[in-house]
Amino acid sequence: MLNADLHCHSTVSDGTLSPEEVARHAANGGVELWSLTDHDEIGGQARARAAAQALGMRYIEGVEISVTWAERTVHIVGLAIDPSNTDLIDGLARTRAGRQRRAEQMSEGLAAVGISAAYDGALRYVGNPDLISRTHFARYLVEIGKGDSVRDVFAHYLVEGRPGYVPHRWATLADAVMWIRGAGGIAVIAHPGRYKYSPLEFEALFNEFKALGGEGIEVVTGSHTPEQYRYYADVARRLDLLASRGSDFHGLSDGRASLGRLPALPEGLVPVWQRWA
Repeated sequence: MLNADLHCHSTVSDGTLSPEEVARHAANGGVELWSLTDHDEIGGQARARAAAQALGMRYIEGVEISVTWAERTVHIVGLAIDPSNTDLIDGLARTRAGRQRRAEQMSEGLAAVGISAAYDGALRYVGNPDLISRTHFARYLVEIGKGDSVRDVFAHYLVEGRPGYVPHRWATLADAVMWIRGAGGIAVIAHPGRYKYSPLEFEALFNEFKALGGEGIEVVTGSHTPEQYRYYADVARRLDLLASRGSDFHGLSDGRASLGRLPALPEGLVPVWQRWA
């Protein structure tokens, strides 16, 4: 099967490596079809494509859009988008707005439990100040010894009910799918195994996504377990969704699968990349 990785991040959003460095690690891992999908930002696309072409990889332009659905955050990956599409550019700019104030409020919450200067600490890990996020705070908290890993400090400080958590209203699901489709792309639900919805809520999410024109679901991704590979493969078959595969790579120490080392998609699925065969 084609070794595709269609979900990665760079310093243009909350990754730790530049687009060129991510491309190099992807090529070294044997990736044949690659997409850089930075959060709510397409500023790294030209660099990523140039790096991929220089390394002999096929490249698909991508983005990951933050969505608020049923009071929680869902991520929608857009693949094969036109990064010059003005509606997409304007929509992403609106989605990024408000991140700085949210970050300041996160810092205030952490200060209340004795962690001072967290905003300034997080900024040291930010490649793009417009995209300061919980991940940047988590890296700072690891640096100062508040946990052994990004995952650990998320659980203790940065998720709902913890002192550094501040909700943010992102784009709507309809907005995200519309922007992606308007830019000629395919909308894919990212890492569904990470969302804390009930079975009934998941059915509502998937049905609304399809009704809006969403076409794909990540089946094999860095945060899914083998059991979740099988479960979301069944979802893809049942709902006639294209299956995607991506590491959700953020850096060499992010604890997820290495670039190019994900298992193959389960059998009986239609890979999203068949649309570009």
